[in-house]
Amino acid sequence: MRLIPPMDDEPPPEYVAFVTLHAPELRAEAFRLVGGAPVSEEIYLAVLTDLAGHWRRMRWLRRTGGYVRKRLLARTAQWREDQVYEVEVRVLRPPEPVVALPRSGGSLALRKAAIIGGTARASLDALADAEIAWVHAGLRSRLRRTLGYAIGSFLLVLGLIQYMAWLSTDPL
Repeated sequence: MRLIPPMDDEPPPEYVAFVTLHAPELRAEAFRLVGGAPVSEEIYLAVLTDLAGHWRRMRWLRRTGGYVRKRLLARTAQWREDQVYEVEVRVLRPPEPVVALPRSGGSLALRKAAIIGGTARASLDALADAEIAWVHAGLRSRLRRTLGYAIGSFLLVLGLIQYMAWLSTDPL
């Protein structure tokens, strides 16, 4: 029995909904903070990965929005520190979101589903970003758990060796 169960293979619907809702503004804010550098997409996905790794706790504490802002600022600051040369960041207007025009083809039901509340589906970009971030967070979680087991096993063996050495000494 595990105290903390491992991450599921698939992201929960609440996480996908959060990413779908906040992806455009998060992507635009990452773009703005790095001054339009191409690394903004990497920072955006890294923030989603950080959130996925702490999703259960942040959702339980109801601090997902604050955590995302904090991680975005931390990832951006880390990117600036990693630059070899001084980085001059120009604050840009966020890019205008691309709005897909409804197709003239297709059934009437599909055209209505795009505008009727409750029938809209997650955009494929947000769904892909959520899946990728969730998988990366799961791999990171497994790596941490494996390292924890390895370090714990090493310390246990070291403790047993010390204990056996203590027992074998002559109490004169």
